[in-house]
Amino acid sequence: MLSSPFLVTLTLFLSLPLLLLLSPHILFSPPDADDLALFRRAAAPHTTSHLSSTPKIAFLFLTNSNLTFSPLWETFFSSSHTHLFNIYIHAHPPIQPPGGPFPRSRFIPSKPTSRASPSLIAAARRLIAAALLHDPLNLYFALLSQHCIPLHSLPFTHNYLFKNPTFPHRSFIEILSHDPNLEARYFARPPMLPEVPFSSFRVGSQFFILTRRHARIVVRDRRLWNKFRLPCLTPEPCYPEEHYFPTLLSMEDPNGSTGFTLTRVNWTGSWDGHPHTYTAPEISPELIHRLRHSNSSYVYLFARKFAPECLQPLMEIAPDVIFRD
Repeated sequence: MLSSPFLVTLTLFLSLPLLLLLSPHILFSPPDADDLALFRRAAAPHTTSHLSSTPKIAFLFLTNSNLTFSPLWETFFSSSHTHLFNIYIHAHPPIQPPGGPFPRSRFIPSKPTSRASPSLIAAARRLIAAALLHDPLNLYFALLSQHCIPLHSLPFTHNYLFKNPTFPHRSFIEILSHDPNLEARYFARPPMLPEVPFSSFRVGSQFFILTRRHARIVVRDRRLWNKFRLPCLTPEPCYPEEHYFPTLLSMEDPNGSTGFTLTRVNWTGSWDGHPHTYTAPEISPELIHRLRHSNSSYVYLFARKFAPECLQPLMEIAPDVIFRD
């Protein structure tokens, strides 16, 4: 007859998969307390801005290196348009030269980030929370990387978002339900049920522009975040930063987003999950005009991914091409 200790050990071993399925939060450390406190403050009701005030765009830079294109962005953030924007930077390691890379930029407390990990989601949520708390006039939240460039002037960008009569006040985030790798991406994650059935799982671009209403949904969320913050079962093709935001907003407000991103990315010749990186010889007025246009009713406001060597040729064409709408 089998001994009682043996039966106990065998029972625990056989029940481990069920434990993983039903209670993953028991086996993983909870989110950082300071993050939770930040998100709670940002999700709390705040005084709404006066209708007579000019709404602003919160530019959220998610970077892991120096902002190579800061001279181009400094021109974009002209001192005559400071009433139209705020700038927030999450950099690791912390990068804050004297005066900051942009005028009036705000550095938020940063933590290490790595590709294809929940750390990028957490960093984006910190940026969004900081912008929500800082200024009630922030009504759009544009997440960008150090490899992004503007394709238009700031006044054009602001007018396009706030005064375009062709669409209501909606978020611009890519939301795909028919991606060819959707099933592989879903099952590369820890068990998503019951919170996220496969029919609700979405993928999309890592970079987006959210309305203030959707920004508050992001920082208020706990249920889906507790699923997406778990480590992937396999590194490929699991990219949590491309899964969490499209899935959350599709489930919470399916009609509140355009399903389209305003950041142009060239996936031709992509490798190891990275898009095409433009080099200096490719920079031309024709490239900028081509990057602006899409096959939909929307235009692109930003583009990625550009090598550092592109800065000088971009600065040369900026006055007469990029910032001349």
